[in-house]
Amino acid sequence: MPNIQTNPETVLVVDFGAQYAQLIARRVRQAQVYSEIVPSSMPVDEMLAKKPKAIILSGGPSSVYASGAPKLDAKLFAAGVPVFGICYGFQVMAAALGGEVTKTGKSEYGRTTLSHSVSSKLLNNLPDIFSVWMSHGDSVTKAPEGFTSTAHTADTPIVAFENGDATLAGVQFHPEVLHSENGQEILRRWLIDVVGCKPVWNSTNIVATEVAKVKEVVGTGRVLCGLSGGVDSAIAAAIVQKAVGSQLTCVFVDHGLLREGEAEQVERDFVASTGVKLKVVDAKERFLKALAGVTDPETKRKIIGTEFIRVFEDAAREISANEPIDFLVQGTLYPDVVESGGGEGTANIKSHHNVGGLPDDLQFKLVEPLRTLFKDEVRQAGLTMGLPEEIIWRQPFPGPGLAIRIVGEVSEKNLKILRRADSIAREELRIAELDRVIWQCPVVLLADVRSVGVQGDGRTYGHPIVLRPVSSEDAMTADWSRIPYEVLEKISTRITNEVSEVNRVVLDVTSKPPGTIEWE
Repeated sequence: MPNIQTNPETVLVVDFGAQYAQLIARRVRQAQVYSEIVPSSMPVDEMLAKKPKAIILSGGPSSVYASGAPKLDAKLFAAGVPVFGICYGFQVMAAALGGEVTKTGKSEYGRTTLSHSVSSKLLNNLPDIFSVWMSHGDSVTKAPEGFTSTAHTADTPIVAFENGDATLAGVQFHPEVLHSENGQEILRRWLIDVVGCKPVWNSTNIVATEVAKVKEVVGTGRVLCGLSGGVDSAIAAAIVQKAVGSQLTCVFVDHGLLREGEAEQVERDFVASTGVKLKVVDAKERFLKALAGVTDPETKRKIIGTEFIRVFEDAAREISANEPIDFLVQGTLYPDVVESGGGEGTANIKSHHNVGGLPDDLQFKLVEPLRTLFKDEVRQAGLTMGLPEEIIWRQPFPGPGLAIRIVGEVSEKNLKILRRADSIAREELRIAELDRVIWQCPVVLLADVRSVGVQGDGRTYGHPIVLRPVSSEDAMTADWSRIPYEVLEKISTRITNEVSEVNRVVLDVTSKPPGTIEWE
């Protein structure tokens, strides 16, 4: 398939192994400028062949002078492309341009106070003193010739520099993290005011671009999409439906492991808002039978994955009996592409690929309309297309569904208990207007545990329910959410009052790492 990427202005984020590379790319897009991540191992000529409007050098864990540390060819800075260095990228830039980087013996980690007083295109009119997020052992001790040092901290004399017109500039701190005050404004100033990027990357243009791509590639072909009930597959399907209409058929496998009301939401609300042609497969009994007596989480996952593929195969064969299916829609997001090593400007549409173990007689070309997008952009695209907010703002939910939120056997009884408790927690979080503040709140049933309780005049032996509210930007790391006590009290009281099998509600206060977001 040809690469039909049509973004007129692209900012490349060169990844030096930073945990924040994706976050930098997202912050660029929040300034309404399109960005792509490329590895630092990419030759400069290949970077320049992409005709970037600007290049940002990310942080990284290495020391500039360490053996095997990633380097950068100095000819990049002679190419006339604006470059901005962050943390390790700031140091690499300084070293490549003739400045000095040394280990001063003074490291800075976490919140640090920055001061500035000299004229600067990036810092003018910002507070003279503000907090930034640092993470470095080495420091730039001499700026390159022709550059002005524009900011310092108590322990580091040079934490920002820029050349005469600021098209070459950098900072030692991390402007991309929320802990850095004025960080987004500094990035915006450099991208828009200094470089001259046009702020045209927005949800309306995203949808129009992706619809055009799908039309061009699919043509008159027939398309199949498996709806999971989640955000990504729903919005991917909506974009394809907008592009090719009745050429798309969606399949929804109801495995009986979704949360309360979600299956009905797909069958009713999604169809009503998109007009999509939907085939529903009721496989609840099949999945419950396959999971009977199984308590090991990995075994659960494998059983659910295998059964889903087999059910989807049957549906695909039935749909393609009269006319072959040419394409399969997949809700791949940009972080998936980057993390799988495909972030080097890979085409938006991939050709022949064996998806999820499908057999040889069911081979499709992939259509991946979300392949260049981050999660927040996907949601904005959904809002632009008028999809139901209940679907767009649905919290992340694992493919195996409630099966891996039951610590114990997946039975109809246990599913009913968990489904009701989960519904109460989600409702109270929504009432408290916290459902869009936190990343997600898994509700876990400890089906193999009984705890003693007192309800009414007698003892009870009920199951504990675990609340796992977490805050995150990308699910790679997460912190437990500080839900107000009064909200937790409402959730706990309602669950123990309304779900008779539960007599105890507990709160998981573990960050990730060391704990994962899901319990299984």
